[in-house]
Amino acid sequence: MGPELSADVRDGAVPDSLVVVSNREPYSHERDDEGEIRVQSAAGGLTSALDPVMQSRGGTWVAWASGDADMAVAEDGIVGVPPSDPVYDLKRVPLSEAAVQGYYYGYANQVLWPLCHEDTGRMWAEPAYWEQYRAVNEQFAEAVDTVADAGQPVWFQDYHLALAPRLVRERRPDATLLQFWHIPWPAPSVFSHCPHSDALLDGLLACDVIGFHTAAYAEQFLRCVDSAFPAATVDIDTGGVTYNGSETRAVANPLGVDVEAVRDRARAADVAAIRDAVLGDSRSNPSIRLALGVERLDYSKGIPERIEALAHLWERRPDLRGAFTYVQKASRTREGIAAYRRYRSDVLDAVERVNDRFGTDDWQPIVYTEAQLDNETLAGLYRAAAVAVVTPHRDGMNLVAHEYPTACVDGDGALVLSDLAGAATHLDGALTVNPHDIAGIADAVEAALELDAADARDRLERLQDSVAALDSSAWVARQFSALK
Repeated sequence: MGPELSADVRDGAVPDSLVVVSNREPYSHERDDEGEIRVQSAAGGLTSALDPVMQSRGGTWVAWASGDADMAVAEDGIVGVPPSDPVYDLKRVPLSEAAVQGYYYGYANQVLWPLCHEDTGRMWAEPAYWEQYRAVNEQFAEAVDTVADAGQPVWFQDYHLALAPRLVRERRPDATLLQFWHIPWPAPSVFSHCPHSDALLDGLLACDVIGFHTAAYAEQFLRCVDSAFPAATVDIDTGGVTYNGSETRAVANPLGVDVEAVRDRARAADVAAIRDAVLGDSRSNPSIRLALGVERLDYSKGIPERIEALAHLWERRPDLRGAFTYVQKASRTREGIAAYRRYRSDVLDAVERVNDRFGTDDWQPIVYTEAQLDNETLAGLYRAAAVAVVTPHRDGMNLVAHEYPTACVDGDGALVLSDLAGAATHLDGALTVNPHDIAGIADAVEAALELDAADARDRLERLQDSVAALDSSAWVARQFSALK
């Protein structure tokens, strides 16, 4: 397998100042209905992991100017952040509507996303998508060149920016460049479906270090390089690649969550009030246990299979009707893509069918919500759930699988986890399932609900220990330690 980075690293590995480059910005400026400009902070693992580092170390974060008032408050595209107490710069890259459609909705999410999730039947490699992807990566490279000081490391994030490292390297041959690939990396037989596979690999190999969530992803990347470039020297054991006279190291460096922050939010949450708000007063009987799913409405997340598994369980075990309610917290995403709109419709239809089939006057089998939940409310919902069901077809990591056991501060809770999520590689104590096995998911949910107290406690403690070992505070230091 590819190389795992040691968890025992020191903050000294992180430079005093760096440039982070990502599609999504940590802060955006939006106009409200009255025309007032409001600041919004991005949610998600990337911002929660990197914003504290940037605040403590300083530097510049380069990102797409996605807010409708972003450029109005920036000077030469730069604004100090956090807005309340600016300590680092945010360099915003404005993109035209055509660029967003081609680069983001097109190439990134209709070519690279399905490719890396090994769902090639959904790929659509429109020529204009590739042209816009190249052009936007060029824009990002130009932005980096204007803000990066000599000797300042540049850290690219994710699949939106596979070409930018090479474009920066051409401008700055001696720069220190890193990349982290937050989604899975596919097998060579799958990656070969991409008509631009060699160009993508060439772009990434301009980096000194490329990070992945698991050793398997790092190894598959190395095997893709070995297959595409016979002249390259690839060492699977060390993760090293020598290509066109330069060296790159591919490493496994799993991203976790801010464990103490999640625990604090869970402890502070009013669980009873959150439960009532989500379930509704008429169905808030405290004797009804909760199972929970939290994800974006993405076809890789396996929601329809999960709903069918619940129907299978309630059909096979009538005694569990009324015993637990499944809460599906879903978030709309990428609605500019028809496949995502269809997926949401399919999920809503499946929920309605199950509720019509099994629901009663005083029990609703599935509660579906797209409500925006703040972090404390979400932590309280985790804490309220007896079981979390995380069954993506494929996932780079899946931080819900980390957040849920962390928020189980009362000492109870069970996790049903897809064995094709990156988290399954790192977390001990989950009940793992094949995400396509409907009967198997039903069996796992049943088992999770009926674990004896000792087994449940042991599993949760192992999960919590696994998550704590991957606390996000060490992720950045591990990545930079690979330069040595």
